[in-house]
Amino acid sequence: MKRIKCTVSYDGTLFNGYQRQPGQRTVQGEIESALNKICKQSVTIHSSGRTDAGVHAYGQVFHFDSDLSMDGGRYAKALNSILPEDIYVLDSQEVHPDFHSRYHGKVKEYRYKMSLNEYNPLNRHYVYYHRRPLDVERMREAMGYLLGTHDFTSFCGNLDEVNKERTIYKAELLDDEGELTFIFVGNGFLRYMIRIMVGTMIQVGEGRKLPNDIKHILSMKDRRLAGHTAKPQGLYLHRVEYPEEVLVVPSKKIE
Repeated sequence: MKRIKCTVSYDGTLFNGYQRQPGQRTVQGEIESALNKICKQSVTIHSSGRTDAGVHAYGQVFHFDSDLSMDGGRYAKALNSILPEDIYVLDSQEVHPDFHSRYHGKVKEYRYKMSLNEYNPLNRHYVYYHRRPLDVERMREAMGYLLGTHDFTSFCGNLDEVNKERTIYKAELLDDEGELTFIFVGNGFLRYMIRIMVGTMIQVGEGRKLPNDIKHILSMKDRRLAGHTAKPQGLYLHRVEYPEEVLVVPSKKIE
């Protein structure tokens, strides 16, 4: 039995999210359906995390187990010959049998695209168009308070009793003549966390919150204090990094 790791990109527009759901078109469902045909049996994939309806990915990662003798690098081509046009497997490889795409991910990067320019209907599924001016420098200052290790309860849509402490290594805002890109790099993110942080930054940019309000919002651990949840179409899972040791296939012992 081989464990296979794949990196996949997809356009989330026409999917009801990543996770398999009965009667719904999902990314997981399409990939598993293709793998079932390749492996001639039922296959379950495990991803680095779920993305919501309308959210896209440049570098989502998933793994699965296969008893085929096929080289791990050939799965990408085999899958792309079956998958629909809004999903594309960038690469595939055999990895250590203990590798887990979710639990071993040490760094994740998400990006959120927003435009302050004239609305373009051709980009409506891939960029969030904000109709009012924003103070980008104030937003950059506010994002600095998100850096480091914090309890992100205030920026989370998940009410379950889970540990909401996360570490953000990078929080950057690029401005290319009104085309904004928010970049968040961390050790993991909670449900809706990126979109709530972006929604809060919008309120800072509009002058409805001060940059240093972020410190108070974090400390109070109260979702009601943060901003709205930004629209899904601007969000992209950009990349996931893993320790090298879980990517290496162990050498076979010679009897």
